[in-house]
Amino acid sequence: MADVSVPGLDNRVDLEPVQLIAPDGAPTSDERYRRDLPPETLGWLYEEMVLTRDLDVEFVNLQRQGELALFASCRGQEAAQVGAAACLRKTDWLFPQYRELGALLVRGITPAQISAVWRGRWHGGLGFTDKHCAPISIDIGSHGLHAVGAAMAAQRLGEDSVTVAFVGDGGTSEGDMHEALNFAAVTSAPCVFFVQNNQWAISVPVRHQQAGPSIAHRAIGYGMPGVRVDGNDVLACYAVMSEAAQRARGGDGPTLIEAVTYRMGPHTTSDDPTRYRDPDELKYWEARDPIARYRAYLEQVGVWTPRLQEHVENRSRRLRADLREAVLTAPDFDVADMFDNVYADITPELARQRDALLAELDWEG
Repeated sequence: MADVSVPGLDNRVDLEPVQLIAPDGAPTSDERYRRDLPPETLGWLYEEMVLTRDLDVEFVNLQRQGELALFASCRGQEAAQVGAAACLRKTDWLFPQYRELGALLVRGITPAQISAVWRGRWHGGLGFTDKHCAPISIDIGSHGLHAVGAAMAAQRLGEDSVTVAFVGDGGTSEGDMHEALNFAAVTSAPCVFFVQNNQWAISVPVRHQQAGPSIAHRAIGYGMPGVRVDGNDVLACYAVMSEAAQRARGGDGPTLIEAVTYRMGPHTTSDDPTRYRDPDELKYWEARDPIARYRAYLEQVGVWTPRLQEHVENRSRRLRADLREAVLTAPDFDVADMFDNVYADITPELARQRDALLAELDWEG
């Protein structure tokens, strides 16, 4: 039989996710990856996870009060996002989908900037690119191609940077993502695909999206490494992403990471998951809450203290108050902006639509 392996590439994908912290907070026996980060880093990861959870709740509340058009909660996915983003350099580029609140906060994008997206501002949130972060992608999977294109550009310019595409399990079922993975592998682009498998693509369970053993196993067909990681273990996500980024930075090409996690809330604030999700499934994952797990670990290693908790709660309180003030004091925007900022010179048809809408709104007012 002919050898179909890719030279220099281990074609095996371990179905058991990488895990450094057990659900009860105890260290696992895994010795492949480091978990001995400085205490300051360990505490900072906890802080970012708690802030993500608290701000997520505040965003949902603001939407329910009519201040935001929509919001996609990341509750339950804090460890995956914070761990993956925290290990990267500030010059590495992030290409987020719409549920990456934790990654955006780690990168230094403010809650006020994020709120502009969900208020429907025409620009989708200014200042993201100042932090080497692409604008949020609302359509599913298309930003993977943008991430690969940016990685190829960095490759040709000789820049020492990595791009990371944050994708959901549903996004991997899109044709655009297949093209992105294939392009990245063929060109050995310095790109990492970080797939948060939160078990649901809106109301479609992951078992109805694939016939293979896991999303990470798809990497074999593209000729790149595939890794499954416990997405509720922040240290495991940190370690696996660090390894993939180092590999990409060293010229060894892309990696497909599947972070196995769970979407505790609805798909968005317009969704009702009780119509399609078993309550027992939610209870199972709530018992594996990433923040409770990580706090238990920090208590065991002597990093968590009442002082750390007080610091985190005080910062959370300030950030939530700042977010609420930014949203409530933001001026109403001109609906004509969504027409005027599409083309340098507006087309006659678009101008007709704009004028018709403005006339209708003026009549209603």
